[in-house]
Amino acid sequence: MAVKVMIPTPLRQYAGKQDSIELEAKTVGEALAGLTSQYSELRRHLYNDDGKIRSFVNIYLNDEDIRYLSKEQTPLNDRDVLSIVPSIAGGMALDVLAGRGRRAGSIHPSALRCICR
Repeated sequence: MAVKVMIPTPLRQYAGKQDSIELEAKTVGEALAGLTSQYSELRRHLYNDDGKIRSFVNIYLNDEDIRYLSKEQTPLNDRDVLSIVPSIAGGMALDVLAGRGRRAGSIHPSALRCICR
C-alpha cells in the first residue's frame, strides 16, 4: 500500500529536508522501518535503545493515535497518512501565544500540523 508519512519540521533535517515521504507498507511498523532504513539518522529520534517508539513521539494514522489502535501492527490502506508528532512540553500552547492566557501541556495534532508546515 502506498502511504504518506508526514515529517515534522524539527525532524526534516534527518529526512532529506522533506515534509513528507511516500512509502509502500502494509503496517505502521513496516512504514516506520522503511522510513528509518531510507533515512537512518531518523531512527535515534524515533526509537529508544530497546527499539521501541520513544514515549514522547506520537504516531497518528489519519488523525488516530496508533497507541489506541494496534500500535505498530496497525494495518495500512492505500493513501493512508501517518503523522509523526513529537510531544511538546514546558512551553506555551497556542492560546498563550495568542494572548488568551491559558497554559496547556500539549497541542492537538491537527494544530501541530499547521505549525509544522
